[in-house]
Amino acid sequence: MKPVKIAATACIALALILVLFTTGCTQPSSPSASTTAPSANGTVGILETAGVGPMPSLLATGQVDGYISWQPVVEAGVESNIGQVAVYSKDLPPVGEWSNHPQNVFVVRKDFYAQNPDFVNDFSALNLAATQYINDHPQESAGIVADWLAGKQNFTYGNVSVSSVTAVNNALPTIEFTNDPSDSWMSSTSDFVQALIGIGTINGFVKNSSDRNAVLYNFQPYQSAAAIIAAKNVTTPAPLQNTVNVGYLMAVDHSALFVAVKDWQYFNDTYGIALKPEDLTKAKPDVADFLVNGQKVATVNLVPANAGPNLMQLAATNSLQMSYVGVPPAISAIDMGTPITIAYPIDNLGSGLVVAKGAPAQDWQSFAAWAKERSDAGKPLVIAAPGKGSIQDVMLRYALQNSGIAITEVKV
Repeated sequence: MKPVKIAATACIALALILVLFTTGCTQPSSPSASTTAPSANGTVGILETAGVGPMPSLLATGQVDGYISWQPVVEAGVESNIGQVAVYSKDLPPVGEWSNHPQNVFVVRKDFYAQNPDFVNDFSALNLAATQYINDHPQESAGIVADWLAGKQNFTYGNVSVSSVTAVNNALPTIEFTNDPSDSWMSSTSDFVQALIGIGTINGFVKNSSDRNAVLYNFQPYQSAAAIIAAKNVTTPAPLQNTVNVGYLMAVDHSALFVAVKDWQYFNDTYGIALKPEDLTKAKPDVADFLVNGQKVATVNLVPANAGPNLMQLAATNSLQMSYVGVPPAISAIDMGTPITIAYPIDNLGSGLVVAKGAPAQDWQSFAAWAKERSDAGKPLVIAAPGKGSIQDVMLRYALQNSGIAITEVKV
C-alpha cells in the first residue's frame, strides 16, 4: 500500500503547486497567434491559461480583450470595474441549447466504488445534504465559500482586488445547485457530447458507443444517497484502510464541499455524516476525517487543482478516487478510457464571458459583431480560457464555431 500513498502524495503536491502558481499575479508575455484560414465572420484568438487566476490581471493590463471563466472570477471582473459580462454561458449559441446546461458533476473511479459502495453512498448523501443547505441558506453559504476561497479577505488577481464576500454573494444566484440526474439534465449532457464531437475533442469510447448512457453514468450512488437523506438513517460502513483523495477546484461551483467541511458539526448533528477538518483553524482544510454516526470511517485528502483536465489526469493514475469536476473534462476522460463514472450532477450554469469595461459587447450578437469588426481592422480579439478541454473552453469554441467565427490558438 505504501507505494500508492507515495504516488498520491506526489500528485497532490503537484496539484497544490499548480493552484498556488495560477491564483497569483503571474502574467504571460505578449501573446502571438497561430495562423488560420480567414473567415467572413472574423477570427478570435483563444489564449489557454493555467487556470483562472491570471485572467482578471490579463484583462486589466490589456493583454486580452476578455475571458471566459467560472465563478467567482466572472463577478470579480465586474466588481473590480475592469470588465462587464458580455454573456453568461446559458445564453451562448446555439440559441436555447444551454439555457440550463450542466456545469459540474461528481465522478468516482469504478474500481473504488466497486470496493467501497457504502462509503461512496454515504459521501454522496453528504453532498446532497450540503446542496440542500446552500439552497436553503444562501447568505450563510456565501460567507463559508468566501472564507474557503480567500479567508474572507479580498480576492486578489495580480493588480486586481475585490471583496470575496461580495463576489461570492453575486455569484451564487448565477448557479443552480442540484444533484438530480433528470431526463432534461441527461439531454443537456448529451448536447455536450455532441459539442465535443463537433469540435473534435472526443474520438474514443463515448463517441463510438452504441449506449453512451451506460458508458457515462452510474446513478446508484445518487439513488442510495437520496434514500439515506429521506430516511435520515445512515449505516456506518467498515473503516477504510487507505486515505481517500478527493479532487476539486477553487470555484463557487464546488460550494457543496466547502459547506460540508466548514459546517461539519451541522451535518454531523442533522444527518449523522460529517467531513470534519483535522485542523479546525484552517480557512481551507486539506485533510478531514469522514465520520458516520460519530465513528471515523476514513481520512480524506482534499486536493485542489487549477482546471478540470488536471483533475482527470490525477484520476487516470488513481491519485484521485473521487472528484468534483466539469462535465466536458469528465466526458473526455471517459472517452479516453479513464475508469471513472459520472455519479450525479453538482450544479448547472455558472460560467460567463467577461470583456473589457466599455467594450461594444452586451450579448453574443454584439460580441460577434465586435469580433468581426476587430478582425476586419487586423486586430482580432484575444479571449482567455482556463485550459483546453475545460467546460468554458469547450463552450466558447462551440459558440464561435456555431457563429462561423474562425479560431486561432494564441501562444505566450
